[in-house]
Amino acid sequence: MQAPDWRRDGRGRRGVSFIHLLRAFRGIVWREMLRFLQQRERFFAALVRPMVWLIIFAAGFRAALGISIIPPYETYITYDVYITPGLLAMIQLFNGMQSSLSMVYDREMGSMRVLLTTPLPRWFLLISRLFAGVIVSLFQVYTFLIVAQLLGVALPPWYPLWTVAVPFWPGELGIVIPPIEYLTVLPALILTGMMFGALGMLLSSTIKQLENFAGIMNFVIFPMFFASSALYPLWKMQEGSMWLYYICIYNPFTWAVELIRFALYQQINWTALAVVVGCLVVFLALSVWAYDPSRGIQQRKAGAAAAA
Repeated sequence: MQAPDWRRDGRGRRGVSFIHLLRAFRGIVWREMLRFLQQRERFFAALVRPMVWLIIFAAGFRAALGISIIPPYETYITYDVYITPGLLAMIQLFNGMQSSLSMVYDREMGSMRVLLTTPLPRWFLLISRLFAGVIVSLFQVYTFLIVAQLLGVALPPWYPLWTVAVPFWPGELGIVIPPIEYLTVLPALILTGMMFGALGMLLSSTIKQLENFAGIMNFVIFPMFFASSALYPLWKMQEGSMWLYYICIYNPFTWAVELIRFALYQQINWTALAVVVGCLVVFLALSVWAYDPSRGIQQRKAGAAAAA
């Protein structure tokens, strides 16, 4: 096996070519995909939580909690339609935390340390790992969208290409084409998935042991989900409590939900886009700093361990 040709830049430091970066990116993404395929329970567990909210919670409040005409909706909508974008963001938030949990595990086992000691740029390795987690979350999100459509949630409908009636089956079966809204929401899903993944990556840099991360996950996930516009519009929060309204306004999860909500109807919420991109840059920059052995949190942990 031929050794990789690490080149050096003008200052004598080892550098890498574009081919090396591409191979590393492919390897990191492929490793995460294999892990996802081998852990099928992870896929179903990610769908159980939003399905419980959609089938039990949203169905129970469908008649009692209708939503008035607010952007991006042009008509009066039912509660299950309103809550669906928040459930999509919840899937991505849980997936981002689970990906970070696997990073803590890899760090304890040593594979993450080996990866970070390669000549590849640390920011590139972390972004590759982050993007691999986003790809996994997209499979979960679009599966949930299909299931929600089958359950009768009035999302943008799928266009029938070929259908046939089946005895003892409600409705018709056949080939359908997804609407354009399912493609326009893709950039929003990628941005929000990367933001949640960067947040989880930042949290993972502060965790010393794998057992401690589960408590951190619950401490972060549930307050972010409940104190947002995922369950109720902001104007309802404002009517109920101004303190809760301001918490929702400064919650990044709120703007992730709104970015997905508007994208599902081929619209852009520019405030939500700016907040999501800004939080992504901040969380990612702090994660790169925290995983830098010469400056970040990992160096301080290593120094504390050596002193002990």
